[in-house]
Amino acid sequence: MTRYTAEVLWLRNEGDFAGNRYSRRHLLRFDGGLEVPGSSSPHVVPLPMSDASALDPEEAFVSSLSSCHMLWFLSIAAKRKFCVDRYFDAAEGVMEKNSEGKVAMTRVTLRPDVTFSGDRPPTREELDRLHHEAHDACFIANSVKTEVRCAPVYGALA
Repeated sequence: MTRYTAEVLWLRNEGDFAGNRYSRRHLLRFDGGLEVPGSSSPHVVPLPMSDASALDPEEAFVSSLSSCHMLWFLSIAAKRKFCVDRYFDAAEGVMEKNSEGKVAMTRVTLRPDVTFSGDRPPTREELDRLHHEAHDACFIANSVKTEVRCAPVYGALA
């Protein structure tokens, strides 16, 4: 078993807490020493109580799925001797009411755009298989009940 930790620190500082007019800005700390400013999403809690420049939980959720998929994709591509030069994903999450009537992230669509070099870039079928295997291996995708979609960008393929 492997454990992962994160610390979340919020301080009231100023603002009318009892009147629900307080800053949602907080600090996220990770075990490697990284500190990231966090906040509620301005789509959920209006400005100025939210900080649009900080990471919100919805963005973190989408980015963790995207990052996990990418890391598995790179690992599998390297094992298959494909040379990846660039990987870009414009991932998007949709938040709406789910089948139980609760607001949830109901769908995340990954849009990886991968550029290869070398003697043998993958065919479209091989690329689809790489993405399928990465999706199946992704710990984060395997951990959520949200539908996670992968819609690769194929512009770089011949």
